[in-house]
Amino acid sequence: MSLAGDWRMRKAQDLDAGAQPQMPPIGTQPPGSSYGHPAVMYHALIHPLISYGIRGAIWYQGEANAPFYTDYRELLPGLITSWRKEWGQGDFPFGIVQLASYYDQQTAPVERGGYINLREAQALALRVPGTFLATAMDIGEGNNIHPKNKQEVGRRLALGALATAYGQKGLFFGPTYKSMKIDRKIIRLRFDHADGLHAKGDPPVGFAIAGADRAFYFAHAKIEGDEVVVWSDKVPNPVAVRYAWASNPVCNLYNRADLPIYPFHTDNWDLSQLVIPKDTITIPTGWVTR
Repeated sequence: MSLAGDWRMRKAQDLDAGAQPQMPPIGTQPPGSSYGHPAVMYHALIHPLISYGIRGAIWYQGEANAPFYTDYRELLPGLITSWRKEWGQGDFPFGIVQLASYYDQQTAPVERGGYINLREAQALALRVPGTFLATAMDIGEGNNIHPKNKQEVGRRLALGALATAYGQKGLFFGPTYKSMKIDRKIIRLRFDHADGLHAKGDPPVGFAIAGADRAFYFAHAKIEGDEVVVWSDKVPNPVAVRYAWASNPVCNLYNRADLPIYPFHTDNWDLSQLVIPKDTITIPTGWVTR
């Protein structure tokens, strides 16, 4: 396309010297003139592609939705279902990137807000058939919402895509919480996809443990075969465990495919009911502050 010839222009907005242009509030704009209006991004970016074939999709989004994580539990499965319906090519594979670590590094045993609840909403979308999850919660940067390590995100997505879209055999899920057993003062945890479970650095970290009072403390942990045993001297009668329950968690357990344990909780307590006393975090050897 040639750009030769006369160009035309028109003044869009008067600006004082050095001022930044401002978009008018969405409510005052004509419908369809802003990406914030419903369906604008879909019609501009997705609908034009529907006439083409599709082998699968990757979804890396959610930061702006973190405060609205309860809505996201319905929105993301709805998006997957609607795209599959529009393309009419069956339940093509759909990969989801679980939000990267962000904000200040974890100092409390668990957190109520931030990214962790949105990560859970993303994981719940795995109930939709043909989906897979590549977490980035261990490779982000606390002060950069667009972390640089996209290569590892791509590797994890590739493992899922090769398995779900092309039938390649291999481990493509991180260890996923399966069950727990209370054994007096300790809790024994079991996981699916946990072949070669190991900690990067010593000791294994990332666990918080609570009794019936719902007060979570950092837990000691050790790997025993295919189980992880957790305990705390501050919780003599434990009933619940959470793992990596923070926006920027300190956690270090992986399987043989070098995929991390996904954040999880064994309780069904409302976030407002959690008690978070001050406690001392343990940093494993070799840990690099994110």
